[in-house]
Amino acid sequence: MAPRGDSVNEEMRQRSRRRIMRATVELVDQHGYAGTTLSDIAERAGLARGLLSYYFDGKRLLMQSATHRLMHLELSAALAGLAPAATPEERLARAIDAVLGLAMDHPRVMRSHLALILDPDVGAFVKDPEQQRVGAILQELLRDWGAPDPPAEHAVLRSALMGGCIGVLLPGAELPLAPIRADLFGRYGLPWSMGCPPQPTPPERSRPPARA
Repeated sequence: MAPRGDSVNEEMRQRSRRRIMRATVELVDQHGYAGTTLSDIAERAGLARGLLSYYFDGKRLLMQSATHRLMHLELSAALAGLAPAATPEERLARAIDAVLGLAMDHPRVMRSHLALILDPDVGAFVKDPEQQRVGAILQELLRDWGAPDPPAEHAVLRSALMGGCIGVLLPGAELPLAPIRADLFGRYGLPWSMGCPPQPTPPERSRPPARA
């Protein structure tokens, strides 16, 4: 039997990585981060436990990579569902809704991800290949929208999106999605009707008290 070529071996490695990240999201969705072990993930992925350490340097890095992959998949699917002639504003609106929607559809995954990246004792924000793919998509959208400095604007948008997810997920102090979305859409001049609005009309902004 002829030995496998480098391209075949690389594809097998990437396939294993994807299985591990998919299993991580599925299990954390069901049991939370603390309730999911690396052995559980390996069993769900159908791989030997030792392979997880080969592909990912610990549970924290695996969790962040798995979440970034989830973001990448959701973003790509949301944008693929638009018509080819969609405007830059429509594409940006759909992207914002896709990321905010993760907080609603995968609250345990997103809450775990945010807790890890905000914990100063855990480590720095991971810029893995999955995160870089998400960043490339958002920067392209911002460039088409007209941002003069897409990388800098991407940092602002990323922070705003993560802040919005925190607002939706903060235990005991959760905010409704609508006002968070309204602020983000207002920042980029996007009509409420674009994307996937959570309600037919935007929420009314509270007015400051009238001066005496």
